[in-house]
Amino acid sequence: MIKKEVIRELILSFQERYKRQMKLREIELPLNTDKVVVAKGVRRSGKSSAMLLVVDALLASGVLITRVLYLNFDDERLPFSAENFDLILQSYRELFPQTPFSEVYLFLDEVQQCPGWEQFVRRVYDQETKHIFITGSNAKLLSAEIASSLRGRTLQFEYFPLSFTEYCSFNAIDTQKGSPEAKARLVVAFQNYFVQGGFPELVLQALAYRDKILQEYYHLMLYRDMVERYDIRNLPALRYFIRRLLVNVTKPTSIHKIYNELKSAGLSVSKNSLYEWADQLETIYLFLTLPKYEPSMVKEQSSEKKYYLIDNGLLRALSTQLSEGKGNLLENLVFLHLRGQVGLGTQLYYYKGKKECDFMVTHNQEVRHLVQASWQLTDSGTRERELAGLVEAAKATGCRSLWLVTQEEEETVVYQGFTIEVLPAWKFCLRFSIVSKD
Repeated sequence: MIKKEVIRELILSFQERYKRQMKLREIELPLNTDKVVVAKGVRRSGKSSAMLLVVDALLASGVLITRVLYLNFDDERLPFSAENFDLILQSYRELFPQTPFSEVYLFLDEVQQCPGWEQFVRRVYDQETKHIFITGSNAKLLSAEIASSLRGRTLQFEYFPLSFTEYCSFNAIDTQKGSPEAKARLVVAFQNYFVQGGFPELVLQALAYRDKILQEYYHLMLYRDMVERYDIRNLPALRYFIRRLLVNVTKPTSIHKIYNELKSAGLSVSKNSLYEWADQLETIYLFLTLPKYEPSMVKEQSSEKKYYLIDNGLLRALSTQLSEGKGNLLENLVFLHLRGQVGLGTQLYYYKGKKECDFMVTHNQEVRHLVQASWQLTDSGTRERELAGLVEAAKATGCRSLWLVTQEEEETVVYQGFTIEVLPAWKFCLRFSIVSKD
């Protein structure tokens, strides 16, 4: 049984030890919207820091820290169940009886750990205060609970590891200067970002500890967010399944084929379990999927998806079998750059006809951009394949915004009457936005 003394201690501990946050992100959570503000995304991507930046803004505007009620449900001292939630209100009121709860700003971190949280938030929103901020690391669980209890009452924001622009900001690198020295700094920064990834905590971390910390992130996601959450018992089969997805990252992946491999290896698991695990791995933001572009929704649902990992540093730390080395890391990074910009009405696909195009960006079903990723174009066969894939997709969709991302090459190519912008990856990550048509 959780005790009010513990909750009171946690409330006061946060208020007394709070230190201001310094690093800004491209996505800032808004104040005073009369909505429940939801930040969701992979663990360690900066969701909690985004909430603390809200606390910074409140304090700067004159709000007293005593009006801030912050609880982190990853704390082992908070084994909440639905009947415990009212203790939060009781504990705060006993500490600050003179403060109307309507003036309180409520912050609930990693709220998906507690069953029944959505009913509590709905009740607080309806009866107590409109100043509510929550974070969670489970996309579909949050979405389902919000849809059932909080429909129309939320503003949702999605957080990923740092973009390259944010990485430069964290390292005080000016992305606007055009001097040779500034360009050299950007190129070196991108080389580091390319292999180390963008988890905020690790951007300024000593190199010797990065891989160990990344592996700890992985184990936290795997065991806390997936195995415990979904009560998975068949760990040998799950580990094999994840290894196969890692080996096949950036390629169309057949779960049916992996099922047959597991059977041949003597690992017993149902095919339905594999599909459920694939869905859950995306739900916890470890893997992200890319469907094949199909005019028919039925065909799209049945086609093989591509799988990408949430962070290049994590991909490098976990995978010992990147069969195409830096080419896979480049494609994974380009996907993450695009996926981090997806908003309402925007969808990402891959195109596969006689030839292939890595990424198709659509907005309200209109194909806006086609993007190809290739480590280098020095080989004539590779160059022809990548250009032909872009142009086939362009002819099939009518799209004229064609991009080819490489390690370092930059040029404008006219191929079969289509103009293709070839950019080095560092420049593409700074310059390309899916909301524009140019």
